[in-house]
Formats: sequence, structure tokens, C-alpha cells
Amino acid sequence: MGYSVRISVLICTYNRAKTLDVAVESVAIQSLPESLPWEIVVVDNNSPDQTRQVVEALQRRYPERIRYVLERKQGISHARNAGIMAAKGEIVAFLDDDETATTDWVQNLTANLHTGEWAGAGGRVLPPVSFIPPPWLSVKSSFANGPLAVFDLGLEPRQLNEPAFGANMAFRKEVFDQFGGFRTDLGRSGTSMISNEDTEFGRRLMTAGLRLRYEPSALTYHPVEANRLKKQYFLDWWFNKGRSDVRELGNAPGSTHFLGIPLRLFRAFLSAVLRWIVSAAPSQRFGHKVGVWNCAGHIYESYRQWIGAGRNDKNANPVLGQPG
Repeated sequence: MGYSVRISVLICTYNRAKTLDVAVESVAIQSLPESLPWEIVVVDNNSPDQTRQVVEALQRRYPERIRYVLERKQGISHARNAGIMAAKGEIVAFLDDDETATTDWVQNLTANLHTGEWAGAGGRVLPPVSFIPPPWLSVKSSFANGPLAVFDLGLEPRQLNEPAFGANMAFRKEVFDQFGGFRTDLGRSGTSMISNEDTEFGRRLMTAGLRLRYEPSALTYHPVEANRLKKQYFLDWWFNKGRSDVRELGNAPGSTHFLGIPLRLFRAFLSAVLRWIVSAAPSQRFGHKVGVWNCAGHIYESYRQWIGAGRNDKNANPVLGQPG
């Protein structure tokens, strides 16, 4: 397949007109060779605010660089799949609509994807330099990275053995033709905190034997909004992460269940509650509380899937997007 555009950068957005221009402009001013044709595709996921007007103003500042796509089906997976279909590049990179990219981000993230040796790449995602965590939170805690959208595996490039985050990743477009798009039963939609659409896709490729590269020099900064620094946000995030894991992976076949819930989850829940109760250090205590909420999410979604199966409504074979 021939491409006139080498790289397409997708920025999917919903109702962030006030900050979208900062994210898009951080990409528009990238340092790339003039001989390398590339584009920015902004996918508006049916935003009720002034998103379209913001994009039109950006198009006037950067003519022939930015394209606008409207996707009315709500959800990040629908938006990403629509962007992939619209993308003209042989490589598709992804940036969140509230992030900022360093000026060499596109170049560094995609440099090793042109030959086909690597199917995709993921870069580092850090909080802003000015970010100061509250006393109860350490950014090095195992439960902090997901809610803060931090992806940092060090400063050495290497092959990934875990999927990158959707906030900073790129793939050769041909892998979407071969493996489908992002699962539409996963990923944020409206107020839902269901996730895993990005990491599920990466795992799908790695399971098939494709290689993904970690590019630490491809750096983006993800803001930490005030609501993300509340304990309740962390608890809600990890509860929904438990739900997302069940949707993505299901439960181990052959295990003993009660109301669709593996008995091991009841044991894990009680163990997590006990650790939460007996922990003395505040940060450790909250970490165990997060574990309780995560396990509760597994239990809730297992029961929900069981009820759905009884009504012939189980999402056992989710429709993958067809971006190719």
C-alpha cells in the first residue's frame, strides 16, 4: 500500500475546547524534516462545546496541516477507530487532548517504525514538572501510575514487555488492517471510567508475536487535574480498572463460581480488607484500600457478565473496530 503521508497524529477530543489548542499546537510546532509529509487529525467525539470552532481557528494558523473529523458515536474507542480510518499516514500516533508534547516527540516516537521491524512504539508520559503530589500519594506507588496516566520505564530504549498507554503511542497503520481496531466495549465514554482499550490493543499485538518498542526520548506531559488528586478518584479508577480487566480478559475457565463470581475473588477481597484494616502507615493503608476497591470491581463485573449471559446479552465477542 502506498502512502502520500508518512505520519498521522490523532488527537481525539471531547468537550475540551478550552485546552485543546495547547495540545494541538504542541504537535503543530514539531521539529520534523520538511521532506517528511505528515498531518494532524483531530477527532471531535460529538462535543457540545466550541471544539469545532477551536479546530477551525487552528486550521487557519496551520493550513494544510490539520484535518477535522466528527465521530458521533460516543466513546474513545469509536473516536480512535474513526481517526484511524481517516488517517492518510503509514504510521498513526496518538496524543490525548489535554497533553503537551515535546518538540521532538513525533520524530522520536516514530523514527524506528518506518522499516517494519517494530509494529509500534510507546513513549514516556510524565506529570508536569511543577506537579507536587499530596502527602498521601507517592508517584512511585504501584497504584499511582494508572490514575495519573504516568508511563515511565526509565531512560533506556528497549522492547516493551507491557503495552504502552494511549496517551503516547504509535503503530504502523497496517496492524489495524490486520488485527482490527480498538474494542468498543472498552474505553472511556461519557462519565464511564471503563478503560483498557489502549493496553488491550497492545497486548493483542504482542500475543500475536509483534514487537513494540519503548522510546523514552518521546516525551509528553499529562496534566493532573484537581479532581485526580482526591482519594475518591483513585478508588473509582481502580474499581473500574477491575471491571475493565474482567471485560477484557474474562475469568479463568474451570474455576468454581458463585453467581458468576470466582470463589477466589471472595478470598482475595477478604484478604485485601484485612490488610487494609491492620495497616498502620497512612500511605500503605490507602494502598490496601485501593486493592479492596479493585477487587470489588472484579466481583461486580463478574456478576454483571453472569446476569448478561443469562439474558443472552453477554459481550463475549466484542466487535472490534474496522479502521482498515
